Amino acid sequence: MTDIKEQVGRAAAQYVEDGMVVGLGTGSTAFWFVDEIGRRVQSGELSHIVGIPTSKRTEEQARMLKIPLKTLDEVAQIDVLVDGADECTPTFNGIKGGGGALLHEKIVAQSSNKRIWIVGEDKVVDTLGAFPLPVEVIPFGSWKLFRTLGQAGFNPTFRKKNQDSLFVTDSGNYIIDLHLKEIINPAQLAHELNNTVGVVEHGLFLNHPHIILVGQADGTIKRYER
Repeated sequence: MTDIKEQVGRAAAQYVEDGMVVGLGTGSTAFWFVDEIGRRVQSGELSHIVGIPTSKRTEEQARMLKIPLKTLDEVAQIDVLVDGADECTPTFNGIKGGGGALLHEKIVAQSSNKRIWIVGEDKVVDTLGAFPLPVEVIPFGSWKLFRTLGQAGFNPTFRKKNQDSLFVTDSGNYIIDLHLKEIINPAQLAHELNNTVGVVEHGLFLNHPHIILVGQADGTIKRYER
């Protein structure tokens, strides 16, 4: 039986046409989208596309698959971006950054004409917050910021690479995960984090995707579109 992540990841590749500039997302579901794009490139079906990876990990995968790549600065715009989400609502809000690429994902998304999220049905929720909210912070003063977030009641933890070292993003920053359980007002929280000195970016992606493709256990794919 095909894995749900693989099923929805490969299905999302139908939105990619030859000649497009394509944003290549990061994560375990986006992996299968990139894999399918690579298959179509190698078969000759997509002979004139350009990929814009959202992380070093995705870049390495794309190069192995012979997908032509450019940096974001080398293109005027991205036709379609396909990426995963750690949580999302049917109202097009979500939490991203479980893979640590939230800053690059958000930057690439801003340059994308169409944004598609691919998730399994277990990722669709009514209220965000069960998944810890990633906050990317600069290393300087990060422990002071950590204490500030704790005093605000956000239950922060530093993300670790292993037992002895902190996780470092592709931009050289740290990630503090906020264990909130429930986010009643995502817009207000996003505003607070945007105005917190030392915060580079956060994992709240609000009113963000144009399409959400949801892989279901019965083999079908549910689609939300706005």
